Amino acid sequence: MASSGIIYALVARGPIILAEHSNTTGNFQQVTQAILEKIPPNDSKLTYVYDRYLFHYISEGGIVYLCMADDKFGRRIPFAFLQDMMERFVSAFTDSEIEHAMAYGLNSFSRTIARQMDYYSRNPQVDPLRQVQGEISQVKDVMVQNIERVLERGDRIDILVDKTNTLNNAAFAFRKRSTALKRQYWWRNQRLMAMVGFAFVVFVYLLISSACGFPTWSKCRS
Repeated sequence: MASSGIIYALVARGPIILAEHSNTTGNFQQVTQAILEKIPPNDSKLTYVYDRYLFHYISEGGIVYLCMADDKFGRRIPFAFLQDMMERFVSAFTDSEIEHAMAYGLNSFSRTIARQMDYYSRNPQVDPLRQVQGEISQVKDVMVQNIERVLERGDRIDILVDKTNTLNNAAFAFRKRSTALKRQYWWRNQRLMAMVGFAFVVFVYLLISSACGFPTWSKCRS
């Protein structure tokens, strides 16, 4: 699997995480917490680059929607995912619930995050569909910064991401390709055997016909 897609996502009120979901394990929460503490209160969109990962966020009305994705996954789909997550979140909870919720107090939303993460990571139709519908914000206008700018000197955090899920996906893809290849060779062998069988039948027919005096078969009739 070339890309892991969206690995981790959360909704926070300032630095307080209200709901989150991760499809693997690792210490990337440390990095996201550092980002949350540095996000200004005004509405903004930003992408942070960190090693082989990109942290994208939309901050609107004091609520931050953030996700972490593999750098090969690009930026357009993650921001479409964040926009979708924002719309679903504000529809699921009232302003009062969002304003007064404690840390992880709205984590029931994690099921929605998980479902949409999987959809945007695996559905090949997401990107073309969103472009046609015009629902993607212009990502080219979103600033990109290196995450080192939000970390204090000496606070370097090495991201450790469990590759088990990625390896499982890669193994599944390999098995799928292997099965398709086996099926292709099986049909090829069947066709070859059929051709050999047909050639043998024709050969036997010609041999018998020659011995019996083809085409009248007079020698065999007597």
